Order: sequence, then structure tokens, then C-alpha cells
Amino acid sequence: MSKKAYPGADDITRVELDNGITVLCRTNFNSPSVVLRGNLPAGSLFDTDEKLGISDMTASMLMRGTEQYDFQAIYDRLESVGASFGFNANTYTAGFGGRALSEDLPLLMQMLSEGLRQPTFPAEHVERLRAQHIAGLAMRDQDTRDMAELTFDEILYADHPYRHTGDGTPETIQAITREDLVNFHQKHYGPHNMVITVVGAIEADDAVAQINEILGDWQNPDQPPKVTVPEMPPLEKRVQKHHAIAGKSQADLMMGFLGPKRLDDDFMAASLGNSILGRFGLMGRIGDSVREKSGLAYYAYSNISAGHGPGAWYVSAGVNPANMDKAIDLIVKELELFVKDGVTEEELSDNKSNYIGSLPLSLESNSGVASAMLRIENYDLGLDYYRQYPDLVRAVTRDEILAVAKKYIEVERLAIATAGP
Repeated sequence: MSKKAYPGADDITRVELDNGITVLCRTNFNSPSVVLRGNLPAGSLFDTDEKLGISDMTASMLMRGTEQYDFQAIYDRLESVGASFGFNANTYTAGFGGRALSEDLPLLMQMLSEGLRQPTFPAEHVERLRAQHIAGLAMRDQDTRDMAELTFDEILYADHPYRHTGDGTPETIQAITREDLVNFHQKHYGPHNMVITVVGAIEADDAVAQINEILGDWQNPDQPPKVTVPEMPPLEKRVQKHHAIAGKSQADLMMGFLGPKRLDDDFMAASLGNSILGRFGLMGRIGDSVREKSGLAYYAYSNISAGHGPGAWYVSAGVNPANMDKAIDLIVKELELFVKDGVTEEELSDNKSNYIGSLPLSLESNSGVASAMLRIENYDLGLDYYRQYPDLVRAVTRDEILAVAKKYIEVERLAIATAGP
């Protein structure tokens, strides 16, 4: 796939509307469908401690009734043309997305506009959603993997906004009233810093005109600015916590340290290093050592979650509780080896080929391109980022990966969270 086939400045139309909405469009007539995707700053960072989960509940309510249509009518209209559309919330943003045949894009636009501007928050659906949330939290509390992750965040991000989950707790979900949801929506939903991407069988100018027609007059003078999260020092020493769940035969483990932000200069080196450490092939060195050779884990891999704030670089594993200490020791050994010796030329070459080779796959669907354009905008990567990506990957050296390993991986400062019997 030539670089020109990737989205770039010459085939992405980027327009800022007068009210603060940024629109990115890319035409693709190879498929009759169109994908609409986007977000706005109304995520869980705006939750208060007493009402954790309010951003998630608000987003989940937007398709449950608007001034024009009730819950059933909304889904009947989508289903009748084989379209899909929905809202969700994560840490920084409330997101939305859907797909339809290109002639039905006006329907997706209407769903977006009504959900954003005219939700009615029907009381019966608030209670139904509350019951679903609380049932989901009860299931989460019995899931060793989920509870290891929550415990890990509490250790690594103590006294930082990232320590909270956007799901909330049974107590906070119970405390959220319909009026709270209405107020959260009125305050936080607005056009400022909102991004919309459209990809598919439509001329870009037509898509921009449709968005301007339906959302161009939207205003919210009360909308707060984007949240910036504080920096975070690494742990001063190793901290280990266990979350006990009765009656479980498997335990889960999550251990790690602070990692790079998405826009840090060493992010690409860290990403390639992490792939070698615990993702490539059968989950890299960690999968090979802990799962394949030693048989100590059902799964074992490493990951970097990097965003606008302090990221996490961690290892996850599902382990027989009797083998937990052995598994932790073996993972620590692999981390120490990684910091001491770095990676081999062959490992780096194989991973670079994998990164560059998998890019066309991720961009072959309208959905993949819409997500890529959203990333470009949210992280201000530049419209030609994906055309430059192969060169950015090729430029990473073994020395840079060794430097990034030494910078972030400090085994004496590990956060170690386990959950199980």
C-alpha cells in the first residue's frame, strides 16, 4: 500500500465551524456506506466523588428518548434502514459513533443532534439504566481481572483523578438523580472542542454542509474548558495489594509503573519496546517466559495505556493462585533483563515490520479511518501523521528502546495488584 493510500492533508478536509466544532471528512466511494464518529469533552474527569459514574450514565441516556422520539421509535428508525448509532463516555470525552448507507447520513446527523441537544431523560429509563449499572458493578466486583485493574489504578494513581473508574460504585450510582443527569448534560455538552469525523461515500463539502446545517447554531455559554490533569510522580517504593474475592479458583495480576504520554518524544520507542516485551507473536518475551516455558499463567502480556496525562506501562496475567509469587518473580526477572540488555536487532526488525505491515489493515475500513482521524485531531498529530508513520517506526533504534526502558522501568517502584481467593 503506497503512502498516498493513507489519509493525509490532501484528502482529509478539515473545517472549524464558527461555534467551535472541528469537522474532518474523507471521501471513499469504494463502499456505499458512511461512518460518523466523534467526541466532546464530557468524560469521567468531570465526575464528582459523590456522583462517580454520572458522565457514563448521562451518555447512556442520550438515546433513550428525545423531544421528537421515544426510546422505541429511535431504535425502530435506525433498524428500518440497517443503521447503527450510539453514545458512550470515557475518561476525557463523551464519544458517539454510527454507520449507515450514505443516503441515510442525514438520519445519523439527526440522531446526533437530538441526542446532544434534546434528550429528555425519561424517569423510567433512568431507573432501568441505574439497575443495569448496579448489576454490572456486582458482576465487576466478582471479576478477578477487573478488580486487579481497579486495585492497580488505586495504587499507581493514589491522590490523582485517574484513580477513579468511570463506572462509579453502587453507592454513587444510587445517589445520582434524574435532575443530576439533566444538569450534567446542560453544563458539559456543547460545541466547544467537539470533533466530528465522517468517512465514506459522500463528498466532503456535502458532509460539512450537513453538519453545519444541523449543529452550526448550537451554543452553550456554560460549557467548561477541557480538563487538564496534574502530573504524577512515580511510586517511592514497591507497593503490593491483594483484593480478596471468595470462591475463586483463578487469580489475576496487574503490575507496572508510570509510562509515557501519547505525545512524549519517546512514545514510539516505548511502544515498540513494549511490543517486544509482551505483545508480539505469542505475547512477546513475557508470554514466552511466563506462559509458554513455565506454564505459570493462562495469559500474560504487557501494555502501554498512553493518553494526555501520565500513562501506565503494565503487565497483566491470569494465574493459578498457588503460582502467584513465582509468576511475579519471573515477570520481575524479565523486566530486569529488559532494562539491562534491551532488545536484539532481530526483535526490533521483526516488530518494525509488524507495525508497518499492520497499518494498511487498520486503515482499510471507513471505521478504521474515522478512528485514525479522530486520534489525529485529539492528539494534534498533524494530518499527514499516518503517511509519516512508517518512517517514524523505522527511525527507532535499539539504544532508544534501552533508554526508554531505563527511564520508566524501575522494579523497586512497581505497583503490584492481585485479585482472587
